[in-house]
Amino acid sequence: MAETYFEGGAIEGDTALCEAALSARCFLHLAELGVPFPANAYGEYVGYKTDHDPAKRATSAGPLTSRLMTEALERRVLSTGIDVFDHCTLVRVLAADGQAEGVLCYSLDLHEYVLFQSRHIVYATGGPAGLYARSVYPGSQHGATGLALEAGAMGKNLTEWQYGLASIGFRWNVSGTYQQVLPRYISTKADGSDAREFLRDTLSDEEIFARTFLKGYQWPFDPRKTEGSSRIDILVYQETEIRGRRVFLDYRENPAGLASDLSNIGAEAHEYLERSGVLSGTPFERLAKMNPKAIDLYLSHGIDLEHEMLEIAVCAQHNNGGLAGDDWWQSNVRGLYPVGEVNGSHGVYRPGGSALNAGQVGALRAAQRIASSDRGEKPLSEEALRQAEERIRQMEGLAMGASNTAQIRRQLSTRMSMHAAHIREEQSMREIAETARQEMHDFWQTCTVSDSFTEEDRLQAICDYDLLIAQYVYAAAMADAIQNGVYSRGSYLVEQGMDNGSHNAMIQEAVLTDGEVRTWFRPVRPIPDSEQWFETVYNQNSKTST
Repeated sequence: MAETYFEGGAIEGDTALCEAALSARCFLHLAELGVPFPANAYGEYVGYKTDHDPAKRATSAGPLTSRLMTEALERRVLSTGIDVFDHCTLVRVLAADGQAEGVLCYSLDLHEYVLFQSRHIVYATGGPAGLYARSVYPGSQHGATGLALEAGAMGKNLTEWQYGLASIGFRWNVSGTYQQVLPRYISTKADGSDAREFLRDTLSDEEIFARTFLKGYQWPFDPRKTEGSSRIDILVYQETEIRGRRVFLDYRENPAGLASDLSNIGAEAHEYLERSGVLSGTPFERLAKMNPKAIDLYLSHGIDLEHEMLEIAVCAQHNNGGLAGDDWWQSNVRGLYPVGEVNGSHGVYRPGGSALNAGQVGALRAAQRIASSDRGEKPLSEEALRQAEERIRQMEGLAMGASNTAQIRRQLSTRMSMHAAHIREEQSMREIAETARQEMHDFWQTCTVSDSFTEEDRLQAICDYDLLIAQYVYAAAMADAIQNGVYSRGSYLVEQGMDNGSHNAMIQEAVLTDGEVRTWFRPVRPIPDSEQWFETVYNQNSKTST
């Protein structure tokens, strides 16, 4: 498993080994907490094949797996009596001389700023979800990567994302059975007129069926598959972003040219659907038999797949890069532990589901490291206090009038989706970076909030500032990568062609210092030759425990 991770490119070997070694322990921990992963009559947890994984190591408790996980973990935390301070929005990470000292937040419950003093911070804020307008991330999520970069945390592999087809009314990946039941792809004008099966303009019927089916477990856009399943992503992008049309999945009718017995869909798709018992009916009827929860999910958000089409686009879904961490998930800022998607541990090609595993493993490793560390607190340094006071002055000193926070968010996210998603060009990256740098520099003088200066104004402002920092660093890293010959790979395409793999054993790092971004490449850390002699490990553990 560690080798599969490592072969994905730009991945640290020690991190890969940790994620593999602790995967079973973390999975079983979730199962014991009540997450309903499916098991057969003999108690065996069965898996299936997912993207970028040659083995059947994936499992699922349905479309809400991650939600079930977090709810189970939250119940566990609350059962211990651990204090939880909810409704607190991060406004600054406090760090001085390379050491974390705490976080400054705004509390919606207390209606005031709250400073949490701690030299150990588990930073599980998710990826920079607000960077893209075309996004699978829920609109309520925006991340906090920029604020960590502001505090001196190092970025890593910021170029590496996953993009793919997703619904845009209710944001959700249309992968798995959503594709394998072979829906129609429909393009319309902006007003919904002129509906047509646009894939037929370019592909034969057999090509459409095969590529649609493969999108089920080849969901991420992949430049290596532009003549295969990822051809669909390109055609959807052309319809929506270049021609200004809208694209829908239609489960109400079969695609034109589909045989009534599905005999012309290709051997792989035919065998799969035959074993699933769905070689007839409409796409909706096949979906209802194979995965009724997928239908219920959309129904719960007011979308009836039986009677209406589902609007889609190519969207950002996951940041494989993020903040740098060591094999204990500690960043270059001592005491700051980026865990989950905010940690850039995944490299170029991550197996599907590995992100959920990495979050559990990273949390365990961080907890182990913190538990064995000196937890004695020291008074806040003058520098940390200065940072807190400065941020409060900045936020409370925002100009009032007509709020422009929504406009700032819309502008920054639109330029990322247009020029820094799965289709990229170096000069555009540099223009985005320079624009974000200038807007970040002028932010506290140019951002305006409403005359009523609500708490929502405060939160929108700090969200915009965080995203501008992230955009500056990310776009600069993307431009630097192309300049250094890192071409089409992972989930993005550049005009220079395919990457030759010369950087697969390299990590790109980035740091924001005095308002400027520095980037460089270094070799990955290899998979360790770990100790396997029992007596040696037993004695090492005995010494540690005493």
